[in-house]
Amino acid sequence: MMTFSQDTACEIETKRVMTMERGSGILLHISSLPSNYGIGTLGRAAYDFADFLHAAGQKYWQLLPLGPTSYGDSPYQSFSTFAGNPYFIDLDLLAEEGLLDRETLDAVNWGTEPRYVDYGKVYDSRFRVLRTAFQRGFDRDRAAVEQFERENAWLPNYALYMAVKQHFGMKSWLDWPDEDIRLRRDGAVERYSRELREDVDFFRYLQYLFYKQWNALRDYIHSLGIRIIGDLPIYVAMDSADVWAEPESFQLDDRCVPTEVSGVPPDYFSADGQLWGNPLYRWDRMQADGFGWWIRRIDGAGKLYDVIRVDHFRGFEAYWAVPYGETTAKNGHWVKGPGMDLIGVLNGWFPKLEFIAEDLGYPTPELAQLLRDSQWPGMKVLEFAFDDRDDSAGLPHAFPERSICYTGTHDNSPLALWRGEASGESVARAGEYFGLNDAEGFCEGMLRGGLSSPSALFVAQLQDWLGLSVGCRTNTPGTSAGNWRWRLLPGEASAALAERICHKTALYGRI
Repeated sequence: MMTFSQDTACEIETKRVMTMERGSGILLHISSLPSNYGIGTLGRAAYDFADFLHAAGQKYWQLLPLGPTSYGDSPYQSFSTFAGNPYFIDLDLLAEEGLLDRETLDAVNWGTEPRYVDYGKVYDSRFRVLRTAFQRGFDRDRAAVEQFERENAWLPNYALYMAVKQHFGMKSWLDWPDEDIRLRRDGAVERYSRELREDVDFFRYLQYLFYKQWNALRDYIHSLGIRIIGDLPIYVAMDSADVWAEPESFQLDDRCVPTEVSGVPPDYFSADGQLWGNPLYRWDRMQADGFGWWIRRIDGAGKLYDVIRVDHFRGFEAYWAVPYGETTAKNGHWVKGPGMDLIGVLNGWFPKLEFIAEDLGYPTPELAQLLRDSQWPGMKVLEFAFDDRDDSAGLPHAFPERSICYTGTHDNSPLALWRGEASGESVARAGEYFGLNDAEGFCEGMLRGGLSSPSALFVAQLQDWLGLSVGCRTNTPGTSAGNWRWRLLPGEASAALAERICHKTALYGRI
């Protein structure tokens, strides 16, 4: 059992200082990279983009969660908080290892639209091709896979979960017809591990391949002086190996059905609120063992990223709990979160990791106090800064140094699209504040404004530097189709663009 002294955690936490020096970065997910196989991967295009960031004077590459995606293709609903997405395994690199041949790859229809991912085609084809690589390479790499498993204790549960899930037609584990394995009763885990041995090995091997390619790419990114910011959703998906393997950590009844689920309350934008549906944590049980589950989770994220952006940070202060079975979030209620009891432990266990608090949403004095106590930098979004004409304290000149300034997040429109969607008053206020003009261009002026802010770090979506608009959003919250599909076209991340970004970055002291 992993335990940690609360007093020691708080003592270490008070000494934490933000080491993030003034700099800038670009937000682009792996799925959005160009490739010949329908979706971005950890191959050549990822190395080329790292070179682009270096030429552009950027210190950070921000990614979305890297886990395997489920229904809706959202990286925020993953089958595991630890596993990597098999879609991102680069097939050309596998071919170079002799695990695939060109004829196999060329015979597959990966989709014909380079701007967008066709997830249907990727899902239908990717695992069939990867199965070929497994059949050719697993025996060769068996010893390395065993070593990888010894270093990653989550792998056996994940591989079995995926094998059983596949066996039952990819149904959620809540709907598996065999209740013995659904509830992990005595003997069921051993029986299915034995009967599905080949499929379990297949999913073990995919994780070995993913991390082998990721570690090589990460080392290359680091060699260029670039650090990686990764996103960690506060909640895990109900349909995940995490909940199936450790149901005692979540608010489930004795049949592993949720009692309450996550969401956010009604607000100005939504009369029904947002019903996310993730299972909520049993914070009392987690705290009883020193938050061991969270320590393992952050340790896993630390193997991927240098900086961890914790999504929905406000849930650590208080979270919205909705009775299971509700169709909207209206009938939820606020429950106190773990606050500094958890954050102090994380700061103590991981003094070399940096965290970003996604503290967006309705502010409260309690949330502001938790942010101060955590000593994590919060977020500021330019697209939100001009909504309230009466609040000059929310304008960029007042952004604290201990903050990350974004043009917009993956949930926001690119700047060029926001210009047409936002109120005329907000756009006019931004124009007056930054001195925007046609000669410079709207997007360029907004980017200049973010770069010149006091925030230690400025991050822009690549779409903003490209001036892209309609059809180029990464995600539209509240919609279930058409998201996470946008991709960079070959040649768009050009040397000329890198030079322009580098000039602006240097001008505002972020090189």
